[in-house]
Amino acid sequence: MARFMEREGLEYRPHGFRATFRTWAEEQTDAEYEVKETALGHKVGSTVERAYQRSDLIEKRRRLLERWGAFLALQKEVC
Repeated sequence: MARFMEREGLEYRPHGFRATFRTWAEEQTDAEYEVKETALGHKVGSTVERAYQRSDLIEKRRRLLERWGAFLALQKEVC
């Protein structure tokens, strides 16, 4: 993302953006730990747990990320 933004001539960089999402999700939502971590692309659970838990939690992640998008849109309006 940083390289893309640089190539596009944007002065800002996404440092901390993932941490900002994770902090927001923790403080402002009741999303399950697994949903928040999976949304970031993190592996959740042990190898055995992952072998049995094969869901990608796509609908739960979609709802969480829609809320995140709405939050970001609101912040843009405030600025």
